[in-house]
Amino acid sequence: MKGLVVKNTGSWYTVRTDDGQLIDSKVKGNFRLKGIRSTNPVAVGDRVEIVTNPEGTALITEICERRNYIVRRSQNLSKQSHIIAANVDQALLLVTVSHPQTSTTFIDRFLASAEAYRVPVILLFNKTDLYDADERRYLQMLVTLYETIGYECRQISAATGEGVEALRPLLEGRVTLLSGNSGVGKSTLINRLVPGLNLRTAEISDAHDTGQHTTTFSEMIPLPSPLSLLPSYLIDTPGIKGFGAFDMEPEELTSYFREIFRFAHDCRFSNCIHTHEPGCAVLRSLDDHYIAQSRYQSYLSMLGDKDSSKYREAY
Repeated sequence: MKGLVVKNTGSWYTVRTDDGQLIDSKVKGNFRLKGIRSTNPVAVGDRVEIVTNPEGTALITEICERRNYIVRRSQNLSKQSHIIAANVDQALLLVTVSHPQTSTTFIDRFLASAEAYRVPVILLFNKTDLYDADERRYLQMLVTLYETIGYECRQISAATGEGVEALRPLLEGRVTLLSGNSGVGKSTLINRLVPGLNLRTAEISDAHDTGQHTTTFSEMIPLPSPLSLLPSYLIDTPGIKGFGAFDMEPEELTSYFREIFRFAHDCRFSNCIHTHEPGCAVLRSLDDHYIAQSRYQSYLSMLGDKDSSKYREAY
């Protein structure tokens, strides 16, 4: 029997079968013997084969081939990955310039990982209703930076609804991963998009201006859409504190930073990694301000991920 994984609570997966049943399922033990170096070999969005048992639950016996997925390094096991979601059409990365602040390093790491797995990303800058003049200037600087690189950016307030309705055409007929740090407003946004869902939200910690986890598992949420369109889904995920890169070689990393990749073609050496080499067009472009210093620093931090001691740091 085939189905779609629509929820992952850690040890159990909810599979919606092709005939509409929802069946709680576990992974068959030998998955971990097949070279899947992941803390969660099955992810929300996976198409799977299951075998039911008399108790009404099932075993997941096979994962169908994935179109794509987004993966990050496991926070606790440095040599393993954590698959955030599979078979997605796009990702929305929810970002806040304060309350709490999303670092550009986190944004860049997410974008690079999405590039590696061929997942388009739209940046959503949330909580626009809370920002003062300085924060608005910084927000506009970030929007200009990422739009110049080639990423679509939207400014919204999930709390007031500003800009939220304009997102619906972007989501219709697609499976969309929604991700971001804890506290950036993912649950508030989903409640706006899916009336009556009433996901729990939490206040930001005044002491540290940081978010609190309100989502503890990943789930595929159907979105209201006209009957003429294909089904639309949001994949809600727990807030991510860090985004360690996984299985990226230094020579590959250049291609996951769009503007660095463009200038890298003019480097003197084909194996240039853009740190010190003579004739490096990337370093020259950095000096000429064609590449943002923040983006270059993010690139260097990902190069440094080969140092296993970095894997447990929060980015």
